[in-house]
Amino acid sequence: MCLVSIHGLIRANEPELGRDPDTGGQVAYVLDLARTASVDPTFSRVEVLTRKVIDKGVSPDYCLSQEKIPNSNAEIVRLRCGPNRYIRKELLWPYLDEYVDRCLAYFRSNDSIPDVIHTHYADAGYVGMQLSSMLGIAHVHTGHSLGRVKRSYLRSQGTSERQIERQFRLQRRIEVEEELLDSVSLTIASTKQEIEEQYGSYASRRKNRIAVIPPGLDLDRFYPPKRGFRVNETLREEVEHFLRHPGKPMILAIARADPRKNLSGLIEAYANHLDLKDSANLVIVAGNRDDLNKLEDSQAMVLRELIELMDRYDLYGRLSLPKHHLSEDVPELFRLAAKRRGVFVNPAITEGFGLTLIEAAASGLPTVATDDGGPREIAQYLHNGVLVDASDTKEIAKALYQVISSTTQWSNWARSGSSGVKRHYSWEAHERKYSNLLHKVVHSNRKVMRNRIALLSGPNLIGASKLIALDIDDTLIGNENALANFLQWLDDHKSAVAFAVATGRRANSAKKVLIEHSIPLPDVFISSVGSEIHYGSRLQKDLGWRTHISHQWRRDDLKALIGAIEGLTPQSRYNQGEHKISYNVDLRRFPGIQEVAAILRSNNLRAHLVYSHQKFLDVLPARASKGNAIRYLSYKWGIPLNRMLTAGNSGNDEEMLGGVTLGVVVGNHSVEINHLKGRPKVYFAKQTFANGILEGIEHFGFDNL
Repeated sequence: MCLVSIHGLIRANEPELGRDPDTGGQVAYVLDLARTASVDPTFSRVEVLTRKVIDKGVSPDYCLSQEKIPNSNAEIVRLRCGPNRYIRKELLWPYLDEYVDRCLAYFRSNDSIPDVIHTHYADAGYVGMQLSSMLGIAHVHTGHSLGRVKRSYLRSQGTSERQIERQFRLQRRIEVEEELLDSVSLTIASTKQEIEEQYGSYASRRKNRIAVIPPGLDLDRFYPPKRGFRVNETLREEVEHFLRHPGKPMILAIARADPRKNLSGLIEAYANHLDLKDSANLVIVAGNRDDLNKLEDSQAMVLRELIELMDRYDLYGRLSLPKHHLSEDVPELFRLAAKRRGVFVNPAITEGFGLTLIEAAASGLPTVATDDGGPREIAQYLHNGVLVDASDTKEIAKALYQVISSTTQWSNWARSGSSGVKRHYSWEAHERKYSNLLHKVVHSNRKVMRNRIALLSGPNLIGASKLIALDIDDTLIGNENALANFLQWLDDHKSAVAFAVATGRRANSAKKVLIEHSIPLPDVFISSVGSEIHYGSRLQKDLGWRTHISHQWRRDDLKALIGAIEGLTPQSRYNQGEHKISYNVDLRRFPGIQEVAAILRSNNLRAHLVYSHQKFLDVLPARASKGNAIRYLSYKWGIPLNRMLTAGNSGNDEEMLGGVTLGVVVGNHSVEINHLKGRPKVYFAKQTFANGILEGIEHFGFDNL
């Protein structure tokens, strides 16, 4: 099993939770899930795939290629994704296709692929969609937070649409989240409210594939203070040197420095309730900092606001804003607050789950939390505190004072929370449900894949050592006896050779004609003259190829300019594509391919022009062609170009016939590619159609490579 969590900083020892908005609860959850899953005999191997970071501004731990997770059989695997430096998750989107390729190369280097991939957050989900469709593996996804929910919150705060998109790239994220709901085998949510209200805002018709599994908790770390408990001196000093009377009850908040966490509202509530302010200290742990000027802008803004509020309300000696803490300090903080008969507070305006609430409850600490999302559901199980309208500071203050000023009720809440977590939120309960669901997902996926594999003539690409890529019309088909001979060869070599077709047809048309001729469906469709790549019978599009060829592609400008050239008439709408504009050519009026290229250059437009059969012109992105698609597949799947054989018969095959690949031109070829004769890696067969392919295979000794 592979867990994929790309953004943030993930390491096994002393994870820097709260360091920034990207290194929080998701990191803790993924690490804990990996530890627990790795000791389950269901999973023979558990890996966490994340991003390798080489940056002097962060620990060198994050540039290690692999790292064992202590007390487990799991390990962290770090792969390159974009620049070496550490960047926030919103800037990773342009590099995710590269990460897909890194994952494929990693799987190939280990000569194995996982049975299931579990992705976390939309960026990893995008990667998982591609890996799942290419490799035929089950895909499970956990969103952690959702783009539509975030956009709604930002709008409510008065942030403009333009600013939202510029900073958070939410449109792309939401589109991916919609695709994920439609494509994954299973989506895991933390609460029923997450399904009903958050996923409910999405259009997907497959919401029945969502299961609720609340996060588990390590009860060996989170437990109530025992008799004689004393917090470690370093942590005590970090918290208490701010406080005039440290022995008072502690109101504790632990959250990222994020506006949505409403920490400023908590200070307002505390400062304006005189009895509360006199009765208790307020401790807010909002990540680690040395210099505010070196933090991300959003974090620095929140912390400056908290410091300004402390000054405005003169809370010196009453409010503690510790600058440093380690991940192992968090359970100690909860126990310290419980020892002081305090309260944990989550004042967030909206909250998907609220893992800190069950951590506090397990530590014997009553809670005050926002009446929203996860906290509402947690309260139904634990009965260990009060829910409030987090936008009402007076209500927050009233609830906090109610908890710290009670005696018998405080003890009842503390006991109820601790025992309730053991019943409902242990890792054992989480892993049991998780394992059962994954069993079903993998079993179901294997049944689907058995049906799919029956349609394939070649191996999965991850295990192929060679690849053969063939044009369809007048190359693969055209002579039934020749086709039968070739299909027998293909069946005899399916254990080593991946099968691809490379055609001017669209993928659906290519699939249809192959079925009509009883040709097993290939591993790869290179279609629309190399402007699209699809995989398997489901025609899963290679999104990385689409991204790669989109560079400098100005379709509308090209269409307007070329459409005015004499001798060219547009082909039917069916023959047009997102990255392909196709014309019929009237040779009597057509000025010639060189003239068209000159017109494009003079207008600063880039395109790849494919002229074939002396009657068709295809206009593609500069990076798109059958040949470039073959080279892309070689890079992506790790099959050397000199172990790839291509065969065709016309001008639109020219690029894939040249270069390092072994090129075969069948005997019934068009005169437009006669100029390829004499090239050392291009063989002109005497036999026609598929018999010409077999002749080329024998000429190059392809069977024995």
